[in-house]
Amino acid sequence: MKIAMSSGHGKYISGAVGPSPWGLNEHAEAVKVVNQTATDLHEMGVGVVTFEDTTSRDQNTNLRTIVDWHNRQTRDIDVSVHFNSNGTTDAPRGCMVLYVSEAGKSYAIPTVNAICAASGLKNLGPVKRTNLYFLNNTNKPAILIETCFVNSSADVDIYHAKFAQICEAIASGISGSSAPIPPEPTPPEALFSDSGKCSWFGGPNDTGVSPSEGLAFIYSYDARPDLFLVQQPPGTTGLARRLNADGVHYVAVRWDYNRTPKTMLASKDQQALVRATKTGRELLAWPADWGPHTDTGRIADLSPLLMSDLGIKTDDEVVVIYPAPDEPAPEPEPEPETSAEVNITTKGHVKVTLNGVIVEGEAP
Repeated sequence: MKIAMSSGHGKYISGAVGPSPWGLNEHAEAVKVVNQTATDLHEMGVGVVTFEDTTSRDQNTNLRTIVDWHNRQTRDIDVSVHFNSNGTTDAPRGCMVLYVSEAGKSYAIPTVNAICAASGLKNLGPVKRTNLYFLNNTNKPAILIETCFVNSSADVDIYHAKFAQICEAIASGISGSSAPIPPEPTPPEALFSDSGKCSWFGGPNDTGVSPSEGLAFIYSYDARPDLFLVQQPPGTTGLARRLNADGVHYVAVRWDYNRTPKTMLASKDQQALVRATKTGRELLAWPADWGPHTDTGRIADLSPLLMSDLGIKTDDEVVVIYPAPDEPAPEPEPEPETSAEVNITTKGHVKVTLNGVIVEGEAP
């Protein structure tokens, strides 16, 4: 299965905007949802491509640009992420997923149900719409997700509190996969261990990720400011490009969230141990993301600083263990064995041997 997913509207076409200071900006939030949902889909093994329109200056051009991009992709389903608006209110409004074809409806039903079950947003159901350019002009089954209302304070509060669950629910609803957030385990032993080739990722110079790309389980600068640059690099909005690549040891591997939940990995309670096979050096590193993709043939992505301090380069081998094992207590040095032998001759001569040292003399 392969999914083509785009954020509604564009860089210069913001869409709906809620009231300041708490209301949502539709396009800005749609980009965040698309990026995080794509990360979740990758982790489920589902192929996904994403798009943000950063060029269009008017609505008609924006709609054509998005649909044209979708129709150029090889995919099974088209997904557009939006946010709704209908008058400022404190009351809950809810989530709906729009469709036009029966094939689209088969995706809309599980997606809206998953979002609302995971978040607590009011379920407005799958809704058939026949007048939307995106649904009418994409040439594969399509859905348009109205995540919540930008001007409902109740919806906005839920959205902020349940952002991770909403994105996981979109991913699981579309793909038919299940990715529940498991309970926190107690980690006395290694919960993750793998070895193989590595590469680097993150920071302002990592053009392999988009300027807006987020991280798998850290959703804001304030959650872990110790991992990030104080200022967002120019021309970027995502946390992946804000990582302090040359100042922090961090690591990404293909975590098993059933053993190491996202909340655990995002906390400051545990670090991973990364050992370089070539140099024998080992250092602690903070979990920062999920990856790399299996297609790379690598098992870990490290911060450039960590690679430098380990004395390795791309495609050198590492071992990653999480949580880092406690250093074993040093074994006590054995007490020296003591041996003594005393001989007294009949003439009063004394010969003493103590740990191999012989001392002779006359007995008093």
